[in-house]
Amino acid sequence: MSSRLNDYDFELPRDLVASRPLAQRDASRMMVVQRQSQQIEHRSFRDLPKFIRPADLLVLNDTRVVPARRFSDDGRIEFLFLERLADRRWRCLVKPGRKMRLGARVEIDAVQGSVVDVSPTGERTIEFQAEVDMHAGGSVPIPPYLDRESDDEDVVRYQTIYAQNPGAVAAPTAGLHFTGDILRQLPHVFLTLHVGPGTFQPVQSENIEEHRMHAERFEVSAETANKINSAERVIAVGTTCVRVLESIVRDDMTVSAEAGVTDIFIRPPFKFRRVGAMLTNFHLPRSTLLMLVSAFAGRDLILRAYAEAVQEQYRFFSYGDCMLIL
Repeated sequence: MSSRLNDYDFELPRDLVASRPLAQRDASRMMVVQRQSQQIEHRSFRDLPKFIRPADLLVLNDTRVVPARRFSDDGRIEFLFLERLADRRWRCLVKPGRKMRLGARVEIDAVQGSVVDVSPTGERTIEFQAEVDMHAGGSVPIPPYLDRESDDEDVVRYQTIYAQNPGAVAAPTAGLHFTGDILRQLPHVFLTLHVGPGTFQPVQSENIEEHRMHAERFEVSAETANKINSAERVIAVGTTCVRVLESIVRDDMTVSAEAGVTDIFIRPPFKFRRVGAMLTNFHLPRSTLLMLVSAFAGRDLILRAYAEAVQEQYRFFSYGDCMLIL
């Protein structure tokens, strides 16, 4: 195991970052990584059903990305509205922060608001003089590394086909590959975790044990919990599902219906108790998501797989290809 940030780094050519989705969701490539044999093979996402056994169960995140990115009426302040805290009160990120110190005022849709709190992590609580729907007229907050404005294509494609519960500011991207036809072939259930902006938060500490994860809200229904408990192997679709499942598993390896928040930081040498396999995209260097998959499959195997993905010209990050870890 390693707690050094530099040990989770790799070289990635810029042209391998997928800036746009493929024309068809299920046309992505899928690298299959076998933990026991250490073997790597190259398949298509459409081959996923071939790897699913009769007693398996896929767990997917049905959160829905909200159009949370907005600007002040004068265009000078950019907002990412994260959560409605109470009547007329919102928690948000702002840019540039120096213009939104405690007591600063701003107008959105001709309604004045003022900063009433600044958290240690830089989030602002803004209280408005009247109720405003901060997601009306907003845009999809696509990842910053795409280095472009969102457009009509992102409204559809930066959303899973099964997205139901609004609340995320980033998509659970492992689910973007699924079509209705493929999903109908597979035994599956849904949970909800509202992905927050911390999914893009870089690790600042060279000792990763000093990093503190963002908290995200989740909900697991009784029906989902019962099916998970009856499954022989649970396949988590995306790191968001991994984090929920490993947060709520009990000593007897079962889970129960639960709603709450999780700030679990999964990194080597974490011992997984409920997740038996994982479908995930290719993650950023030095990210907590890369650390999570390294904990699941072993850092050496994951970095070897990533090096092979670069060599084989896989597409990386949110709109990129995927990896099935068995």
